[in-house]
Amino acid sequence: MWWQMFVVCACADIILADHTDWRIVNIDQGPVKGYRAPHGNFVFYGIPYATTPTGPNKFKPPLPPPTWNVTFEAIEKFIVCPQKISLHVSRENIVRETNDFFLNLQEDCLITNVYVPDTDKSNLPVVVYFYGGAYQLGYSNIKTAINLLNSKEIIIVDFNYRLGAHGFLCLGTEDIPGNAGMKDQVALLRWVQRNIASFGGNPNDVTITGWSAGSSSVDLFVISKLAKGLFHKVIPESGPIISSYTVQIDPIANAKIIAKNLNFDDDYTIGNLEAFFKNLEFEKLYSLTFVNETDSSTVFAPCVERYLGQEMFLDENPENILRSGDYSKVPMLYGVAEMEGMFRLPNFEEWKTMMNDNFTNFLPCNLIFQSDEERDNITQKIKHFYFGDEPVGEKNILKYVQYFGDVLFTYGTAKTVKLQVEAGNNQIYLYEYGYADENSDYIIHTQTRGATHCAQTNAVLDLEDEENLSDAYKKMKALMRNLWLNFIITGKPVPEGSPLAPWPPVGKNGTPYMFIDRELTLKKGFIQDRVLFWDEIYEKCNREPIAPYQF
Repeated sequence: MWWQMFVVCACADIILADHTDWRIVNIDQGPVKGYRAPHGNFVFYGIPYATTPTGPNKFKPPLPPPTWNVTFEAIEKFIVCPQKISLHVSRENIVRETNDFFLNLQEDCLITNVYVPDTDKSNLPVVVYFYGGAYQLGYSNIKTAINLLNSKEIIIVDFNYRLGAHGFLCLGTEDIPGNAGMKDQVALLRWVQRNIASFGGNPNDVTITGWSAGSSSVDLFVISKLAKGLFHKVIPESGPIISSYTVQIDPIANAKIIAKNLNFDDDYTIGNLEAFFKNLEFEKLYSLTFVNETDSSTVFAPCVERYLGQEMFLDENPENILRSGDYSKVPMLYGVAEMEGMFRLPNFEEWKTMMNDNFTNFLPCNLIFQSDEERDNITQKIKHFYFGDEPVGEKNILKYVQYFGDVLFTYGTAKTVKLQVEAGNNQIYLYEYGYADENSDYIIHTQTRGATHCAQTNAVLDLEDEENLSDAYKKMKALMRNLWLNFIITGKPVPEGSPLAPWPPVGKNGTPYMFIDRELTLKKGFIQDRVLFWDEIYEKCNREPIAPYQF
């Protein structure tokens, strides 16, 4: 296997190396050697936490990780699960510790990186990062949190999970049950429970956090029976459970879309689809991406599973689980950026005409209608709510931004928080991040700047050249890191005795929530007018996700 290339004799290293520059940790697989990084802390790169099944079994849950008797050299920095990488990765958006840069795409990609502060403290809180990328793109250390690590108060873990069809094809069969990528994530947290104490971390104080698809992942962990007890605090950043993209509405229909795009030419029966995908050339699995759908859907996402006697990550519609209250209530730092929909601005010139010609194509995919008349009436109602009697165009581009932000992220955040509060969770700290830096570009056709999708994530995590940021942004990043670190350590973004403005948990009607800008401002009624509007729409037209069906 690949990891054997990096296993060397421990004795030679101990004799030749200065022990202040490396550490050996004994985990349940064998000894692991990490090294001091340029930032002064220790990093253990590329530790396999599970083994990827291959061949006809490639869609099954992960297998146990390898073991070794000699010391594993934890030095491989950029192991990446297969994906259509050219769409996502550039030198500019990678935080690197050296000038060396390469990506090692490989099928057996289930690795974790552990970042340990240079301290004698033990039993430290642990934070596990889940990357975003529409469940199709990304990898473990595409973003890092070294500035948080420099507090010497926490241990940080990031990791890979299977993507695209490899991780999220869902046929409801024994060989392709679905949610392979989510079960990879579960395997990682189980690995953390078994091993993090050896690095100095506390397995009973684990915070899971992620951005975009990573955010919806950690939010789904809250309600998954399979994940119970594996974490203790949650920070979802711009990606709620309830959204058109978080869970596949109809996984069999999606499988047919994937097969069609891969030139499948047989009858669309479950047996034929399963045989096609099991025998498909592996490279073709990640030759497709679906990231720009007008109905805000994604073909690759977690699914409600069909019971086959296997462990299931998700066994019911998430909204129904939230309403039942049958899940663990844990502290949550939960929120969005103020202008999430800015990430749809590259589509504006094309989509404005399409929206005026047929706005129905831009309704979220989790709406369903009893008749054409109802569909047309709802379409007109939604378009009028956001754009009035004006066509979608340059004059109302901020409404375009608000529409896509609400459909994908903001309304779902408000509804998820509402259901959690009603189910008895009184430890949710709701926020809206509104800071836009003076050096950022104006939104096209306006003199307005905004906080785009996952802007709060970029404020907390490392940027490549932070010395050249504006003084205001440096101050903002310091504030955000303080809030996030407080929560990771105490379960509260503003603990007792803090000089920051008090931040109580949210209650009914989205009140209070914190608006985070150059100052912290406690507000009432998180997007209440839009919540009421969409609540009325979904009460009539909600389309629930279904498990794969047999035919």
